[in-house]
Amino acid sequence: MNKVVMSKLRAYDIVRSPVITEKATLGGEHGQVTFRVPLDATKGEIKAAVEIVFNVKVKAVNTLRQLGKTKRFKGYVGKRNDYKKAIISLAEGHSIDVTTGI
Repeated sequence: MNKVVMSKLRAYDIVRSPVITEKATLGGEHGQVTFRVPLDATKGEIKAAVEIVFNVKVKAVNTLRQLGKTKRFKGYVGKRNDYKKAIISLAEGHSIDVTTGI
């Protein structure tokens, strides 16, 4: 896999926010952390960004695209935005505490 070089500013653009759900929290027991990322971000970019921002060693990156739901409000039809989630597996001995700020 090619080494991705990126600036700190781009790294902060890629790692948008942690996903705080029951399922994502259970992944923490297995050394996994879940983040929302841009739709155009690649696995290599995500890995490099997490390593730069949190100063940890990433073992693997799994991604998924979540399609936005169609919702109705007072008879009007709307659609939520699509988004991408990245599930980051960390190397042994590394951890990220998403409940604190950066």
